[in-house]
Amino acid sequence: RTGIDTVGKNVVVAGRSKNVGMPISMLMHTDGRHERPGGDATVTIAHRFTPKEQLKVHTCLADIIIAAAGVPNLITADMIKEGAAVIDVGINRIQDPTTGKTRLVGDVDFEEVKKKAGFITPVPGGVGPMTVAMLMKNTVTAAKNILTL
Repeated sequence: RTGIDTVGKNVVVAGRSKNVGMPISMLMHTDGRHERPGGDATVTIAHRFTPKEQLKVHTCLADIIIAAAGVPNLITADMIKEGAAVIDVGINRIQDPTTGKTRLVGDVDFEEVKKKAGFITPVPGGVGPMTVAMLMKNTVTAAKNILTL
């Protein structure tokens, strides 16, 4: 919907979970001419134990960064190139130092990264609501399929 082309782009996926990291990595690098077309991107997979300096080397080259490692503020402004698309899938609960209350943050330092990124998703309110909507859609589709058997 944003018109971000993935063909030939460098993508870093920070996270290797079976629910997000690995599936999105596969989707991004799969051949676009496949029966279930993918993104035709060059994908680098990192994770929470990738040394920060090594992660930065990869993210600075990335056109698209997908953060799903479960580490608050893992991706900082100095780690992205100007105009990169940054998709934050992380959901982390931290204690706000000023209020003492718990709040949700992503894996990206949103306030600083948004100054450099061409596109960025917030947490909360970014990919979470879309995930819920697609889960509901798939649940309804599955129910309809069962009822028509």
